[in-house]
Amino acid sequence: MHRSMDEPAGATPPANKRAHPYADDPDLRPYAAETGPRPYAEPVPDPARVDPAVLGALLLRHGWRRRGGARGRYGRWTPPGPAGSGTSLLVPDTSAFPDSEDLLAEALTALGRGADPSARDILVALTVPSDEIRWLLDGPEGAGGAADWTGADQLRSAARQILLAGALAVRGRTGYHGARHRRKARAALDGTLVGTAHGGRGLTAFVPVTGGREVAVQLYGALQATREAVDYQRATGGTEAFDAAVAAGVSRELTEAVVALVRGAEGAVITLAWAPAAGTPRGCPANPEPVEFSPGDLPALRLAGVRYLRDEPAVPVRITGAVVRLRRQGPRGPGVVRLRVLAGAEIAHVRIELDEEAYRIAAHAHLVGLPLRVEGRLENRGGFRRLTGASQVAPVQVDEAERDRLMKSLKENVDFFEEACTGDDG
Repeated sequence: MHRSMDEPAGATPPANKRAHPYADDPDLRPYAAETGPRPYAEPVPDPARVDPAVLGALLLRHGWRRRGGARGRYGRWTPPGPAGSGTSLLVPDTSAFPDSEDLLAEALTALGRGADPSARDILVALTVPSDEIRWLLDGPEGAGGAADWTGADQLRSAARQILLAGALAVRGRTGYHGARHRRKARAALDGTLVGTAHGGRGLTAFVPVTGGREVAVQLYGALQATREAVDYQRATGGTEAFDAAVAAGVSRELTEAVVALVRGAEGAVITLAWAPAAGTPRGCPANPEPVEFSPGDLPALRLAGVRYLRDEPAVPVRITGAVVRLRRQGPRGPGVVRLRVLAGAEIAHVRIELDEEAYRIAAHAHLVGLPLRVEGRLENRGGFRRLTGASQVAPVQVDEAERDRLMKSLKENVDFFEEACTGDDG
């Protein structure tokens, strides 16, 4: 799946990635937890590809109970609830017996048609082995136990921010990422499916093990380190523990995401469960303890975010990019250019203030369709989208194919160059 953590995107998943069974479009698709029998059957995985032990582990994780059966051959499972809702599944303990595949097929079909809300989560986890990250908010409930519209939207937005913070930490450990690494971080979340439950006050993200496990492992360590740093700040008044937490993946992006999650609620719990089919990652506990945050943690988290933003230094870079916008107040003097970054920094665009001579070079490079190379320092103001102290400004020779592509882009965006004369803001 593809969705920018900040805005929707319409990219198509790479051919070598397997999409989740419920994903019909490139968004991180939510689904509602139903409370009654569904009038249709959910898609079910191929029984020949399902490990009975994995199915049993998932049933147990989601509150199903084993209520008998011949040990070593099969077990009878009933869904959560005192009476099991009158439903049961006959699940083989092993695939070694001749009727194991038939029993699995019947159990999976029953799950696909069943009324229990956990059935769909189990089918998703069986189809694409995924680590599960769950968020649950505490707070007053609306009519029928449902969350209000604003609260549900806030939960989804905060969950996306937390996932992105974990993916950014995989790309690099720093107190403030800004605009850096976001494209690759979003790509690391391809295939992630998000589902709602608990009347809109809970949400589960299924992060595929293939391509996404690093994000889940990183989030486990970062959330634990955040909790410990908050406890230290609340006990001592010092924020220095957040400096050491950067090595575990804590950042301004993560602290702001947790603030967004907890704000307006009585508390929040984040739980992580590893995909049974893939086992426990090295160095992690088999059953990670839930991480809880409360409104009393917000001051410490906000102070940490300010500290990360203030202390993150500028980064010296040499950037190559295509000039997509030019602006200056008159026909002469310094001006501002905007580059679409091609190499040298993990950001999409950068804004640069140039003196008159460098601005003239940038304008000529833009006219003939050549990229520009420039050295300077990426400032954290504006999220590392601004380059200061620009020097060594020069066009870069490219092959004919790349030149043609850049010239086509120039013709399609000629209005950007006209801004050099009109003085419109870039």
